[in-house]
Amino acid sequence: MKSISLRLAAWYALAATITLACLFVVGYQLLQKYLVHGLDLLNTAEFQQIRARLGSDYATLDSAVIDERIRETTEYASVLFYIDIDSHRQDGILFYSNNLERRPIPDVKGEQFYNAKMKGIGELRVAEFPLPPFDVTVATPLRQIRKVMEAYVEVCSALLGAMLVLSVVIGVALSRVALRPVRLIHETARRIGSDNLSERIPVGQVRDEISELAQLLNQMFDRLEYSFNQIRRFTAEASHELKTPLSLVRLQAEKLLVSGALAPAHEEALQIQLEEVARLSRIIEELLFLSRAEARAITLALEPHDPVLFLQMFAQDARVLAEHHGRQFALISEGQGMVAFEEHRIRQVLLNLLANAFDASPHESLITLHSSVGDGVWRVSVADQGPGVPADQRERIFERFVRLDRQGGERTDGGDNGSGLGLAICRGIIELHHGRIRAESGADGRGLRVVFEIPCTL
Repeated sequence: MKSISLRLAAWYALAATITLACLFVVGYQLLQKYLVHGLDLLNTAEFQQIRARLGSDYATLDSAVIDERIRETTEYASVLFYIDIDSHRQDGILFYSNNLERRPIPDVKGEQFYNAKMKGIGELRVAEFPLPPFDVTVATPLRQIRKVMEAYVEVCSALLGAMLVLSVVIGVALSRVALRPVRLIHETARRIGSDNLSERIPVGQVRDEISELAQLLNQMFDRLEYSFNQIRRFTAEASHELKTPLSLVRLQAEKLLVSGALAPAHEEALQIQLEEVARLSRIIEELLFLSRAEARAITLALEPHDPVLFLQMFAQDARVLAEHHGRQFALISEGQGMVAFEEHRIRQVLLNLLANAFDASPHESLITLHSSVGDGVWRVSVADQGPGVPADQRERIFERFVRLDRQGGERTDGGDNGSGLGLAICRGIIELHHGRIRAESGADGRGLRVVFEIPCTL
């Protein structure tokens, strides 16, 4: 059971039911004790009545006189009482009530009040009273008490079942109320991301452990926001500050090349340096773009476009690129509709995805670009026939500078000469379009398919 709410409800229901069961057990013992004590009082009252009927000269009476004096009394009480009188003078039992049918009531030595069983009668509550030179034994059936106790058990069992159900319902309701601040913390924490680190968890007026937890989490988010802002600021400032010296280095190198004063070997080395400077400049531009995209500092010029026409134009360049890389390219377009997007940004995304697919796919393999418009979403996928990416690594390929070892060599996640920023830029662009991007297994479990979705209306 993973839910704390359900566990609390179960614990509450279990505790309440066990407590009630313990009370019922104690009540059972007490009720039985009081009922049996009531029988003892009845037996005592019957003995007092018999003693009064025997008179003050009871010690001199024989069995005939005793029978004469108390027979009528015992007959009236024969439904409730069983009576015998025993003599200490070796005379044995002098009197039986008629319902005993001359069977003696069992005797327990040393006990005045006790339970006994008689065949044909059942369980009795027996009281033995000394009346020298006699012993008067009065017994009352226990079957009514047993019926009462059985009814008590039935009622308690029904109440326990009802208590279990009711306590579960009450426990669920109470746990939901008690854990409402925790759910609020959970919902708020899930909403907080790199794009809205300024949001905070509401702190209740009651100062308890949950409010302290909310304050602690808010303090953690404060530190995270400060760290993210510092990183973004550093990336933006460093990217901006590096652009000027790199431009100067490029200009000086180009000036040396134009002068023609360098030896061929030196010109080749300088040409390589210019290529690396250009690559470094692209990485800086990409880092600057990512920082601005994550800070939502980029405003796109969204215009409605027909995806079918856009992709048909893009497919012309894609086929040329595929032929250059020794690959095949296919476009599948389904559905009609208008989608608002910035044309050159989506083109940049598709070029990056194609570059990844070219890098991962074997020679002469097929790269498929599939587009569909429907249910208010424009869904585009680029599928290759390469070795694919493990399921637990597919989310990581959208992070910066992540490179994964693949069968047949190393594949980077970016298309710009392996800068490692291609898919990170793709994700930034798609999120700026209020869409989402993901990676999944290709058809029949082969290759990798990267899918992005953009709402048709914004």
